[in-house]
Amino acid sequence: MMARQRSRLFVIATLFASTALLVSACSDNEPDPNAEIGPDPKLPNQSQYLIPPMHIAKVVGWKDGKVPTVASGLEVKALASGLQHPRSVYTLPNGDILAVESVAPPEVSAKRPKDLIMGIVQSFATGGTGSSGKSNRITLLRDADGDGTAEIQDVFLDHLNSPFGVVLVGNDLYVANTDAVVRYAYTPGETKITEPGTVLTDLPGGPIDHHWTKSMTASADGSLLYVGVGSNSNITENGIQAEKDRAAIWEIDRQTGMHRVFASGLRNPNGLSIEPQTKALWTVVNERDELGPNLVPDYMTSVREGGFYGWPYSYYGQHVDPRVMPQRPDLVAKAIVPDYALSSHVAPLGMAFSNGTSLPEEYRSGAFVGEHGSWNRNAFNGYKVIFVPFSEGRPSGAPKDVVSGFLNDQEQAQGRPVGVTLDKTGALLIADDVGNKVWRVTAKP
Repeated sequence: MMARQRSRLFVIATLFASTALLVSACSDNEPDPNAEIGPDPKLPNQSQYLIPPMHIAKVVGWKDGKVPTVASGLEVKALASGLQHPRSVYTLPNGDILAVESVAPPEVSAKRPKDLIMGIVQSFATGGTGSSGKSNRITLLRDADGDGTAEIQDVFLDHLNSPFGVVLVGNDLYVANTDAVVRYAYTPGETKITEPGTVLTDLPGGPIDHHWTKSMTASADGSLLYVGVGSNSNITENGIQAEKDRAAIWEIDRQTGMHRVFASGLRNPNGLSIEPQTKALWTVVNERDELGPNLVPDYMTSVREGGFYGWPYSYYGQHVDPRVMPQRPDLVAKAIVPDYALSSHVAPLGMAFSNGTSLPEEYRSGAFVGEHGSWNRNAFNGYKVIFVPFSEGRPSGAPKDVVSGFLNDQEQAQGRPVGVTLDKTGALLIADDVGNKVWRVTAKP
């Protein structure tokens, strides 16, 4: 019964999406999104839709031993396979890797027909929502013999609530579930935590939990935690009261659990990372939808204490979003322009700064970004991992495609990159949430 109902809903959603594509194809020729990359993106005029463009990449998985495509001088292999929606990866000091497997929590019913359709479309594009007995957990991966494949793949923590962010400070392991940061006692080398954790800080969760992933990192000295809390809507359609303390990065005292909003106006901040030279906090942000195929570009930016970055009232500085009422010209006037645009609807969900010397020299200073990929423009955008070079703690050039090929030649999704990190050797690790793998990228011998 449930399968038939889901199938019917998918047909309805596909019909609406097809109609939206036809309408948008007549009204938009989708100019090159590469014009929206870098510190000074060229922003087109706004468009608005009854139903926004929806182009769904059917998930087919990796078949016949296929692997992603990597840039010259690199090679890739699966560190682990058979995972259940791995969304982020974290390297422990002893070299073990934590793969965070999670699915979205169930939400309250959509209020608008458009929301229902978009929710169905996104669930098919991203692997679904709801509880899963084999997800919402953390799996430990250990490659003891150094051959690039994890021979130990054990459940490290289980029965979590849509986890995403993980960070270790000393022997305290913090997990950012969708509704709370939980602290666990960690013993180096252990492959499973059995003792219950303690809640450090509650986070905004349900009943509406639109952007549920809570990215997390620690300050350079380890005294503070930073957690990204995404908005509860695209553009406040669930009411401004649903956005309390959201679309923000929280700063949490690691000892007391006291928290404050460190920066706001960030629609869906993920990939929180400390830039190694300046020790500044950086994030990648998923911007708003339904203003056109090339609006609004997602971005990466340093995060200023007390800074406001525009959402929902404006984007990329002082570009006003006319859909938001009442307007707030006072906030628009102080909105900070992000540091670096990544192009429209690429959906960046992971970022990691490079370290070590195991990758080729061109990857020694900069940030890797995992782009989950678009579902709301006619021509796909994203679906790759890029590298943005840095100099003196700032972006300093055009991005380079590092790992691609997540879409096959029929534009079907073999995988979709999410979180990224570097392992203890300096190799790049990528969580692939619909390919159900963790990829490991190294220099060719």
